[in-house]
Amino acid sequence: MSNQVPNHARVIPLRPSAERPGTARPADRPPTPREPLWRDLVGDVLRRERQAQERTLKDVADTARISMPYLSEVERGRKEASSEVLAAAARALGLSLGDLLARAQGELIRLTSRTSHTSHTSHTSRTVTTSSHNGLCLAA
Repeated sequence: MSNQVPNHARVIPLRPSAERPGTARPADRPPTPREPLWRDLVGDVLRRERQAQERTLKDVADTARISMPYLSEVERGRKEASSEVLAAAARALGLSLGDLLARAQGELIRLTSRTSHTSHTSHTSRTVTTSSHNGLCLAA
């Protein structure tokens, strides 16, 4: 017999409980639109550019010197690729890393401005700030 205490992990939710799937939301509050993830935006840009060039996943992966399954996962937003991998994939498509990130930023602005116009209620305000970085922020 052992006197060990059971090992229980403490779970810290990323979203408030009212916004988690399967939990109730107050009837007077509209659903909160899901913010797009950076990895989804970057993956979409990579895939669109590859398809616009009529190139195969294998061709781009070989040129970028990354595995085809990994590039596929990046394109589908399943993997959070490093800046080195993103730069290699961008170069393989004839883009710079800056081009790739600027296109993803444009998509982010387009998607979030569309949802912010439709999701705000009369008592909600949004502060818009400007910076020399034109809204681009990357965090590791």
